[in-house]
Amino acid sequence: MKKHHRSLILAGIGLSATISVTGCGSAPQQDILPAGSTVIALGDSLTYGYGASPETAYPTVLADLSKWRVINAGVNGDTSADVLARVDEITKQNPDLVLLSVGGNDVLQRIAPDTTRANITETINQFKSADISVVLMAQPYFSTSALFGKASDNPIYEDVAEAEGIPLYSDGWSTVLSNDDLKSDRIHANAAGYRQFAEGLHGYLQEEGLAR
Repeated sequence: MKKHHRSLILAGIGLSATISVTGCGSAPQQDILPAGSTVIALGDSLTYGYGASPETAYPTVLADLSKWRVINAGVNGDTSADVLARVDEITKQNPDLVLLSVGGNDVLQRIAPDTTRANITETINQFKSADISVVLMAQPYFSTSALFGKASDNPIYEDVAEAEGIPLYSDGWSTVLSNDDLKSDRIHANAAGYRQFAEGLHGYLQEEGLAR
């Protein structure tokens, strides 16, 4: 992803920071967030909606599906360190939930995986300390072959989600970025891709008992 690509996360306060479920099949352990709840989509260009318009970015589509107030806090080019540096400004907005999607730029910039893992873990811990719940979203591991073929999730996301006891939405971005019809370039979705991601995420959040 380019320096001007950053994705989003949806942050939230009203939820307990002790969500302890990961994966798509886990049982709901949270109260449903009502319409009008503030959710922050925190991330890089995939959150921002690079390759499409702001109206078709996944946070906008998710807001329509969930009836939440979803704030797009995606910044093009953000790395995990950049997102970590923005935690305070996100926390001050008192969200009910944060949707975290970051790490692809770390891979493209050849940042050590241990550094990325540490940054994402610290981001989550700072939100948990502020009593804000987080849903982590896996991004693909952008190897040379993945740029031209089937993308797959970077394994660090499952490791972090399990260690921190938070929900993980897996395969969303990897599925979109494995389909040329859903991409605007090799590493970004188009409007149809962002919609598919938002619909899949909304379904997952319903399974987790967070969305109607």
